[in-house]
Amino acid sequence: MPPSTLSVQLYTVRDAIDADLDAAIDRIATIGFRQVEPYGFTSRTADLAAALRRNGLTAPSGHAPLLSSEQAPIFEAARALGMTTVIDPFVDPSRWLSEDGIKATAEALNAAADAAASYDLRVGYHNHWFEVETDFGGRTGLEVLSAHLSPEVVLEVDIYWVTVGGQSPAGLLGKLGDRVKFIHVKDGDISRNNKAQVAVGSGRMDIPAVLAAASAVETFVVELDDSSGDLFTALGDSFTYLTRDEA
Repeated sequence: MPPSTLSVQLYTVRDAIDADLDAAIDRIATIGFRQVEPYGFTSRTADLAAALRRNGLTAPSGHAPLLSSEQAPIFEAARALGMTTVIDPFVDPSRWLSEDGIKATAEALNAAADAAASYDLRVGYHNHWFEVETDFGGRTGLEVLSAHLSPEVVLEVDIYWVTVGGQSPAGLLGKLGDRVKFIHVKDGDISRNNKAQVAVGSGRMDIPAVLAAASAVETFVVELDDSSGDLFTALGDSFTYLTRDEA
């Protein structure tokens, strides 16, 4: 895939960012990434914006707890960073045990999307495994959520956690269709052990099948929640694997 469609979730290198934000962003740019997906960006908006600008990087999306925090500061920081989409990365697993709970989450996301519109922003949701491991009459919780979302709300499907939850990521992408505008691309041994995550293309995930099913996706976000190896090396190897046909 072309490098212009790739991003990296900065949570991957959170320890390096906490130690020296500028140096961490510089290393991301040196790998070849031109886009990033920030997290916790309301607490360091100006410093992050300066680091991105210095490296010619953009941040089309970012993660923030929209459904459990005051939204206006999040949207203001997102605008300052040039984002187009703010994605809530986590809703408590207890809210995915019933269709009523999922519907309530959809309604909250719809309300957040209405508020985001005045900032020219979109709202999205990012999954873990628990949104897809419960069956609701042949549908996953993520499909139930999608059915209740306003058209303006998008999804960021984490293909690794979908697999951990017992679903086919390619199959789920087909069911969710154009709703999915971002995916988290990650690899590993397909377990909940974050230390077992590895560079994209060197684990058990069928990455080519997922990419072939991602026709509506705008941005492919590389992420490792953790790893037993060096995280910057894993990001570099992931970038090389995903852009190999562009060389």
